Amino acid sequence: MPSSFQTSSSFPWFLWRSKGGPDRRQYQPLYTATEMAHQFKDSGAKAIIILANFCAKLEQIITDTDIETVIVTQLRDLQKPGKRLLLNLGAKYLKKMVPAYNLSASADFNVAIKSPNSYNKDAAYGTADDVALILYTGGTTGTAKGAMLSHNNLIANMMQLRARCLLVIEDRVENIVAPLPLYHSYAFLLHCLVMPYAGNHNILIANPRDLDFLLGLLKKTVVTGFVGIHTLYLALLRHPDIASVDFSKLKFSGVGGMAMTRSVAEEWERVTACEIIEGYGLTECSPVITVNIPGAIKLGTVGPVVPETEIRIVDDEGVDVPKGEKGELWVRGPQVMLGYWQQQQATAATITADGWLKTGDYVQIDEDDYLSIVDRKKDMILVSGFNVFPNEIEGWVSRHPDVLECAVIGVESERTGESVKLFVVSSGGDIAEEELIAHCKKGLAAYKIPREIIFVANLPKSNIGKILRRELREI
Repeated sequence: MPSSFQTSSSFPWFLWRSKGGPDRRQYQPLYTATEMAHQFKDSGAKAIIILANFCAKLEQIITDTDIETVIVTQLRDLQKPGKRLLLNLGAKYLKKMVPAYNLSASADFNVAIKSPNSYNKDAAYGTADDVALILYTGGTTGTAKGAMLSHNNLIANMMQLRARCLLVIEDRVENIVAPLPLYHSYAFLLHCLVMPYAGNHNILIANPRDLDFLLGLLKKTVVTGFVGIHTLYLALLRHPDIASVDFSKLKFSGVGGMAMTRSVAEEWERVTACEIIEGYGLTECSPVITVNIPGAIKLGTVGPVVPETEIRIVDDEGVDVPKGEKGELWVRGPQVMLGYWQQQQATAATITADGWLKTGDYVQIDEDDYLSIVDRKKDMILVSGFNVFPNEIEGWVSRHPDVLECAVIGVESERTGESVKLFVVSSGGDIAEEELIAHCKKGLAAYKIPREIIFVANLPKSNIGKILRRELREI
């Protein structure tokens, strides 16, 4: 997408992680079985289509969910029969990419899609304002909440983004590299809605961390658009073969999931002669709110709002502030979600009676109506574009029997934007750092695991006993 989508939300369900080189790829979802169980139970999901590689995790928690139908697919299911069988067997038995599992009631994907039965509903069934998609996103407590996006939300946001895209992207001619996982709201909108609607070609990259493979693809394929995250752009620019890629057909470059630094954006334009277009959104807004205008980009900003979108910038009392002053961003438009799934209280706290969604992000707006993100939600940590909330990590770490109390903050990281730093007060005995890391791996996704652990005698607290994270940040 032509935007550096700094998102205030994430849905890290099937983020690929590679182990080994390009010929020994083993992929895993970053969510643990515990995290998967929460979303399945909260949503009341009755059916799931799942890659065989992940079935062992599903087996651990399926009895705690309402899932009745399991359709299992394998990596090579869309190949011709002979090649499909050979490659799937190789992945399972030679590459050891599919852990053993037992889901006795599961159905094979290829059998399911050949079913002669029709499940189409009557044309009058449902309305455009019905829920089309529930995307899970973090909340202030760290508990994942389901953002209910209607058909109208998604179609409206698709057309809002398309209005900005048409300034640089044509229909039926583009080859767009898509290395971002499609569960992310930004990648979902761009690659599953906007580009198919335009008749353009998405080139899906299953493992963007395999830079040799990615550069090889860029060398042999005519690419007119590229979308990634800041860390991917940085890694490509540092690769010794980047100069051998012909970028002469590249029309636009976009960034998703985290902010792009000015230095990397400028270097990418020097190398490719293609500017990076930055924007802003959150899952609750389907997700697009602002996008820089191609040809009129202001580095360091996320651009003006997309069509049919209203914004307010308010102080802590909900009073509008003058241009140039910092305030919380409120948004109203056809892309704003219906609310949080089965969480009326959270919905009421986020969306006002007259339809304004409180983003919790602090911004400034200049004389040309370009927005700049000043601060994020106070305690949220953004690791490689994914939201990490301290309360969730603290809650899990506190389950360790030798932890008396703990606190988490985010610190700057050149590689991931921010990383997790954990402060721990032991209950008396010594705790090895390796032991705590192993404990975290049992219940937290990889990007949530602390990269630094500090053992302290006590934690700074307010008069009422609340841990003061702002003082920890000053250490």
